[in-house]
Amino acid sequence: MDAWAPSTYTAEAYEGIRQTVGYRGDLHVLVQAPDGTMEASTIMWLDEVNSTAEFEPVGTHPDHRRPGLGTAMILHGMLLARTAGAVHATVPCLGAPGHPRARGLFHSVGFRELSRDAPLVKV
Repeated sequence: MDAWAPSTYTAEAYEGIRQTVGYRGDLHVLVQAPDGTMEASTIMWLDEVNSTAEFEPVGTHPDHRRPGLGTAMILHGMLLARTAGAVHATVPCLGAPGHPRARGLFHSVGFRELSRDAPLVKV
């Protein structure tokens, strides 16, 4: 899907995700345009022990950004997650200064920074 371009994400990769332990179709939001192209998508991964849903991945096709589609999709996803038992939601966000739109989207629906991962690299 072009929402994550450049990416190696393919239809085959999507089928692999659907076979992943923990994948639930009822927690996967897909938004399709009238012409059949994919506009946006997100998957919520439910951690039943901690009553937490993680939104991963979240993306909107570049041609469909800015009219509020991402916001609507995330809010709908939060309702689905709550129905499934989540009381908390997280999103691993590329909302660093280099990705202000992603950060702005997630902040606009109530997410707040919890932590910043420090990648560990062994040379």
